[in-house]
Amino acid sequence: MTTSPPQVNGHRRRIPVITDWQTLLPSAEEPVAAPTPEAHLEPAVPAVDLVAQAEADAIRTKAFADAEEQRARAEAEAEALRIKAEGEAKAAEIKAAEEARKLKLANDKAQARAIEEQAARAARIAEANRKRAEAERAQLDDERAHREQQQNEAAAEADVAKAATTWRKYAIAFYAVCAIVALPVQIAAFWDEDAPWLVIAPLMLEGAALVVTKGAAAAVAANRPHWHYRTVAWAFAFIAAGINLVHGLDAFDPATAIGTAFASLAGPGVWDLHEHGRIRRRDGVPTRRERRAAKKAAKRAAKEKAEQEVFEAERQAHLENAARDAANKLDADRKRLFPKVHQEALKLAADLGETAITPAIWKQAKRNVEGTDPGESADTIRMRNAAEMRVEAARLRKPVSTLSKNKNAQGGAHLPPASTKPRPKPIPPRRKRGDSTPFHPAAKRLAADTARRSMTVRINTEETR
Repeated sequence: MTTSPPQVNGHRRRIPVITDWQTLLPSAEEPVAAPTPEAHLEPAVPAVDLVAQAEADAIRTKAFADAEEQRARAEAEAEALRIKAEGEAKAAEIKAAEEARKLKLANDKAQARAIEEQAARAARIAEANRKRAEAERAQLDDERAHREQQQNEAAAEADVAKAATTWRKYAIAFYAVCAIVALPVQIAAFWDEDAPWLVIAPLMLEGAALVVTKGAAAAVAANRPHWHYRTVAWAFAFIAAGINLVHGLDAFDPATAIGTAFASLAGPGVWDLHEHGRIRRRDGVPTRRERRAAKKAAKRAAKEKAEQEVFEAERQAHLENAARDAANKLDADRKRLFPKVHQEALKLAADLGETAITPAIWKQAKRNVEGTDPGESADTIRMRNAAEMRVEAARLRKPVSTLSKNKNAQGGAHLPPASTKPRPKPIPPRRKRGDSTPFHPAAKRLAADTARRSMTVRINTEETR
């Protein structure tokens, strides 16, 4: 079905809006216009079907209403789509803004982290540079100190060498002066007009002393024995001194005699001192000051060692006393808490030849008396079992008395199980009281204790309820 065209014969058609249902025919009260006569006759017009016209108008009106309804629905749907699109756009904008904010925060964090890492890297680089500069400065200082030490050592060695050279020259010069002083008296002692060649004897004597001294120097340089060279040199020196002293007293005055005798001994003596110092330096013999310092250091070390030994002895004695006191206290506690076990342990120790109760002996005594290892007893086992039963009852939300399904939990294991069949009448001889093996007293005590504990737990459970 379609609606009527909006235009008819080029003119806009007015579509009536029907609020209440009514016909399109004129009412009865309205006067009907009389037809005007016309000059000529027209052909007859067929009659109009008012019912069909009314139905067509109704159809058109309904179509218009449906069209309006569709238009309104389309507008509503368009508005809803617009609102939805605006909401989605707004949500997308908000989401984009949130994502941009999160991205900005992430970028800011990354930038801050990068800045921190860069700062940390710069700090590490600065620290490394500082450490490298310090290491270089320390190395330069060490090299400078090493060079200074080498220079000082070289200067000291140069000073020592210079002093040694000077000392050697002075010793040789003094030896020559002493020889010059001592020779005239010796020449006078050996002078004889009939035998003038004896004048060579003093020269030979002084020359022999000089040659032997040079031999001693060679022996020192070659690290060979040198004592016999020095002994021979001193013998020649004493011979020359004796000649000067005797002849000086006879031919001259005592001053001359003593002076020339001293000159004969002083020259070789000074040279021997020079060689003696060189020998001790070669052999590394410490000086008197070094020996005195070493002696003091040895005394100090011996004193510290003695003090350390005394301290260790006192410490060991203290530890032994503490161990003895602890052992005595343990023995007293065992005797007070476990008198029977302690008595059995003493018997075992005496039987095994031990002077004290060892852990093995105590363990054996504990098993002999109480039947358990150290740390266990019948009371602790019962206590642990009762505690486990209470925990199990609390976990299962049941009273302790209902945990055991066996009503005859204290039944003897040596008795046969009870029969469910009806018992036949007893056949003589009948059983009497006491004809079965009685329970052990310990079992009776354990059964009574368990029954008492079960009754206490049952009463506590009922009171709690």
